[in-house]
Amino acid sequence: MKKWLTMCVALLPLAASANMLNNNNDANQPGYNPSQQRMQNQMRNQSQQQKQQLQQSQQRQSQDMQRKLQEQRNSTQQRVLQSQPGQSRVPSVNQNSTQ
Repeated sequence: MKKWLTMCVALLPLAASANMLNNNNDANQPGYNPSQQRMQNQMRNQSQQQKQQLQQSQQRQSQDMQRKLQEQRNSTQQRVLQSQPGQSRVPSVNQNSTQ
């Protein structure tokens, strides 16, 4: 019994420090660290901004790719129509806007 009590007393500081490490940065809890909270908020905001920038970049790349593909289709269609015998006029190509 005495051995058990000694072990519990020895482990008590470790349990308390582990609790401080696992806090949620609540100002009402012991171990609250406002600078750590600010750092986490800044990192979260920066991560969100980077995610938005990446999404915008991907959207622009997708629009550019669609535009280039449409231009290639139009160009190919014009060449095919112009290469057919008996075509005195070139029909207008319907260009769909993707923006």
